[in-house]
Amino acid sequence: MSGWTDAERQKRRHKASGKDQRTEFERDRDRLLYSSAFHRLAGITQIVRAGEADVFHTRQQHTIKVAQVGRRLAQKLLKEQPTEASIRGLDPEVVEAACLAHDLGHPPFGHIGEHTLDKLVREHENEGFEGNAQSFRIVTKLVVRFPDSPGVDLTRATLAACLKYPWFRHKSGKKSKKWSAYSSEKDDFEFAREFHDHDKKTLEAELMDWADDVAYSVHDLEDFHRCNALPWQRVFDEKDKIIERAAGSTSNDEERRKLTEAYERLKNYLEGTYSILLGDSYDGTRLQREQLRRMTSQLIGKYISAIKINPDLSSNEAVVFNEDSVNEVRILKQITRDYIIGNPTLAAQQHGQQRIIKELFKALWDGYDAELGYPPFLPIRLRFLAEVPGITKARFVADCVASLSESEATALHARLFGATPGSVLNPIVR
Repeated sequence: MSGWTDAERQKRRHKASGKDQRTEFERDRDRLLYSSAFHRLAGITQIVRAGEADVFHTRQQHTIKVAQVGRRLAQKLLKEQPTEASIRGLDPEVVEAACLAHDLGHPPFGHIGEHTLDKLVREHENEGFEGNAQSFRIVTKLVVRFPDSPGVDLTRATLAACLKYPWFRHKSGKKSKKWSAYSSEKDDFEFAREFHDHDKKTLEAELMDWADDVAYSVHDLEDFHRCNALPWQRVFDEKDKIIERAAGSTSNDEERRKLTEAYERLKNYLEGTYSILLGDSYDGTRLQREQLRRMTSQLIGKYISAIKINPDLSSNEAVVFNEDSVNEVRILKQITRDYIIGNPTLAAQQHGQQRIIKELFKALWDGYDAELGYPPFLPIRLRFLAEVPGITKARFVADCVASLSESEATALHARLFGATPGSVLNPIVR
């Protein structure tokens, strides 16, 4: 952490604008909130297709709640551990900004779109596609904000806080599955990580990551309870299956024991406190709404208290977790995976979404005009992507697809493949 001073944390690579009444970190947060990339998230899947029903979170609604949890986490730790916070670097504006940025790179249709684009890009170049790396590319290269510099020119601290997996893609191991920057953003990555000679997240990145886990594990369960899609009696009867899947194939007996204890704590809490809510069909009565909101609030409050700044300031591990709470969050996330994401109707929907991504990618690839630098049918709003320095054809096509909302992707696909002629007065992508 040597050199990780306030002055260095506040530096920007491009110094694209002057100062005003805000702090440097407040400006980061505001730039992200007002970006078109953040606006697009209102049309991106969280789990269920955006626009399917008002009850479900969109990716933007999820992000707003992650930002709220992240900010409260930072404020709590600043009050409780001011010395450690000062040494490791902690500002609530930075944490909130990183939370606002954390899902900007999600392409249409959420994780199925991400996995499909990764396979398609890897057919042409090794790095493939990854949502976290795309988020970093968006804030450093693709967001349109200033005339003479790319991206939104964030401070070093905020860029570092955006790096959930602070490394490039490796050929094998865990670093081949998740990473936070493409080699095309090497200069920005090195600027962000200049004062960190290891591969551990900064304190602010850790808070962003935990805020994401907390919001995801609690709010998605709330959504699916509202629409009666969570079979709580099965959840409470299928303990062994849930624990085994949460533990994974590489777990040991001790890990499974701890997950079993976490499952039992959750089961006892939910059955003991909210048996009426979980035992009846959800109809939206005032009592049910009050109980559901209280359950959500209590769980989030508990998990906000599960993380502390590591008091060993010589360690690269910025935080320490309450292991019981971490295991409970693992169980909650597994319930969503087993009973919602594994639903065959959702799988059928994703099969169609995967086809849209594949066929859009192929249409843009095959229609590419070398002289123009893009397909002649490409919507005008996306054409500037061809001018990004160091762009390759595969990265350009991926950037185009990943810049679309789900309604734009569906409408553009329908027009390109003749499902609907559309109107020449409707550019689809504005």
